[in-house]
Amino acid sequence: MDEDSDAQVMLRVAAGDRKAFALLFDRYHASVARFAFRFVGDRARAEELTQDIFVKLYRNAKAYKPTAQFKTFLFRVATNHCLNEVRRGEYRVAHTPTSPADENDGGVDVMDAQAERPDEAVAGRELERAVGEALQGMSERERAAFTMCRFEGMAYRDIATALEASEAAVKSLIHRATLAVARKVEALQAGIGPERSRA
Repeated sequence: MDEDSDAQVMLRVAAGDRKAFALLFDRYHASVARFAFRFVGDRARAEELTQDIFVKLYRNAKAYKPTAQFKTFLFRVATNHCLNEVRRGEYRVAHTPTSPADENDGGVDVMDAQAERPDEAVAGRELERAVGEALQGMSERERAAFTMCRFEGMAYRDIATALEASEAAVKSLIHRATLAVARKVEALQAGIGPERSRA
């Protein structure tokens, strides 16, 4: 199913096709859940937000116009919902080491299945923590732009549409976020644990 067919499926949802909605939910649930996790730092709450986002998507399906790729439209809905949630002030993102990441969770997938040696496993957890702390220090819009770019592979123009910003603004957000991650990783490589870094 390519992006154009996603848009066609969404039009079927707008016409009341629940099976079409289930198809989109199955295809994008994991991506949206990972995205939400980057904002609230809690898997259970991220799952609740994901459900809310898809309910909002379904309820507003009739207003959908295929003027952009479906994924861009979906992440615009997800971004607005997550930003509103964070701005309510109830959540402070706290990225902590997680169990070995799988494709459906919100962790940074840095622990390779082949990394069986204890030192490699520790290094993977430390890198995950460094990236998590960098994400925590970003503004909400930097975190959203960085996540869509680096973890979801979205193009700048699509991120700009999702954030209702210019491409130049998106490039600036991603540049600042990338520098923040690079500083944390450099501190890690220099032997300064993320939790002890003054960066």
